[in-house]
Amino acid sequence: MKPKYVFTVALLMLLPNILLCQSIEHKSLSVTVYNQNLGVIKDVREIEISSGSSEIKITGVAQQIDPTSVHIKLDGEVIEQNYRYDLVSLDKILRKFVNQNIRLISETNEIVEGKLLSAMGGQIVLEKPEGGLVMLPNVNKYRFSVDYLPEGLITQPTLVWQVISNSSGKQDVELSYQTRGMNWHAEYVVVLNEDDTKLDLNSWVSVDNQSGATYKNAKLKLVAGDVNLIQDIITRGGRDNMYMMEKSSVDVQQFEEKSFFEYHIYNLQRPTTISNNETKQISLFEASNVAANKKFFYGSISNRWYWNQQGQKKIAVIIEFENSEEYGLGVPMPKGKVRVYKSDGESLEFVGEDMIDHTTTKEKVKLKIGDAFDIVADEVQTENIQISSKVWEQVFEITFKNRKKEDVVIEVERNLGTNWEILKSSFDYKKKDAFRVTFSVPVKADGESKLTFKIRYRYF
Repeated sequence: MKPKYVFTVALLMLLPNILLCQSIEHKSLSVTVYNQNLGVIKDVREIEISSGSSEIKITGVAQQIDPTSVHIKLDGEVIEQNYRYDLVSLDKILRKFVNQNIRLISETNEIVEGKLLSAMGGQIVLEKPEGGLVMLPNVNKYRFSVDYLPEGLITQPTLVWQVISNSSGKQDVELSYQTRGMNWHAEYVVVLNEDDTKLDLNSWVSVDNQSGATYKNAKLKLVAGDVNLIQDIITRGGRDNMYMMEKSSVDVQQFEEKSFFEYHIYNLQRPTTISNNETKQISLFEASNVAANKKFFYGSISNRWYWNQQGQKKIAVIIEFENSEEYGLGVPMPKGKVRVYKSDGESLEFVGEDMIDHTTTKEKVKLKIGDAFDIVADEVQTENIQISSKVWEQVFEITFKNRKKEDVVIEVERNLGTNWEILKSSFDYKKKDAFRVTFSVPVKADGESKLTFKIRYRYF
């Protein structure tokens, strides 16, 4: 007679690992996370394997594993691999027991038993042993009991290998694979000094694990760079932390950075546990007294013009610094969000944020952190004249009004298109490239300045 095992809903997560026959011991675990919804896992386990042909079952792998990426190294050869992911659940067990006997136990320990005919949407239909039907429209007050775990259902994702081993006994088996559901991104906190000429920078990384596995005491590596992936994977981002991360009290840098291929790789200098459905934040680096420059910018940022409700174009506030040792920094900066704070004399207050892309050393970082409140611009086109069928001339006037208590300089950038010539202007300009020019317009405290320029276009 087949022995009876009672499975209830509360006990499903406590099922023994009935699939694992071999003696397995974890030797080492490495996790490399990319910022493109991709993780690479390297897992070394000591497994007892019999000589010749045998089957090995490996549990504890990520639910979002890409089975086609699995690479195995052992003293022998793998002739077949299967990835089993039909996990135990109440609905799946009930579907397996259609036309078989089950028991329902009520809160008062009343037992209802019979052949399961239907289980849909929390409604159960049973055929009683003595005949007739029991129909339960709501089974929330019942526990289910069956005699055995249906064949084919497993308690956790499992890789099943058919192997031919060259020897018997324990050996190290190296398993590596790719998984989705892993991301990381950098976050930066900048604190400006009183006159906006220096800044302190604190960098953190956030590692998001939704791969369906927990990696205990793993060696963590983060790869910064844009790796080409054939399939465009939809990222599942972590939480957007709007709070300010405090300055780390760790004296030494936790990550060791080095160049890797055409990217940069960051190695955490200690093991860490990356739990499933967790966002882990780790201090990346710190820098103090970095030389900075605040600028006022008028023009096009990200191909958009900025307007206020009165139709006036806005003046963007830019914080600029160079990522070099000479100015107090000089480390590769992974892409991420930069939050900027400044003291009002009593406490630090949030003044704006921006995103940066991967930024190598000796390159400038420009942050648009907001729009100036006390500086506005009024722009009008005063002339638009057709000189001939192929020549047009246009005149523009931009009046800048500074209601601040100190002088300012406004950097003006203009995209003129093609085939242009500036005939005259009230301020000197610099040609930035074939399409753009820049003007520097000083404006006195509580004063105004007017930029006027005339452009000629030729059409061939």
